[in-house]
Amino acid sequence: MKRSDLTEFEIEEEGLRLRISRKGTNEVQIAAPAQLAYAPQPMPAAAPPAAAPAEAPKEEGKVIKSPMVGTFYSSPSPDSPPFVKVGDSVNNESVVCIVEAMKVMNEIKAELSGTITEVLAQNGQPVEYGQPLFRVK
Repeated sequence: MKRSDLTEFEIEEEGLRLRISRKGTNEVQIAAPAQLAYAPQPMPAAAPPAAAPAEAPKEEGKVIKSPMVGTFYSSPSPDSPPFVKVGDSVNNESVVCIVEAMKVMNEIKAELSGTITEVLAQNGQPVEYGQPLFRVK
């Protein structure tokens, strides 16, 4: 919460309501009436929104996305060459990287055929679910 500059988070689903509030702020907290529990709440102004993808030039090709949250590794070990690099051809069964999640090394397959045109993730860096890892044409 500190990293995102959040002071409060609330979610309600299937009769379960969870509210997390960070103490030590100078803000006054006001509870909403019960009938407004499902009303949309304004998001705190934690950070400016990221630039819309429409502003960036449209890239050609398909994207291989991360199927999970974890740490991206481009090779099986620090001493090994990367699984793939720009210009390499891949097919449905080609292993393109590893995503480590909960100390388990998960081999990620391309699941499409083409040529790697761009590597979008950095070795050893965290990746999110659905984050683009490679661009394939």
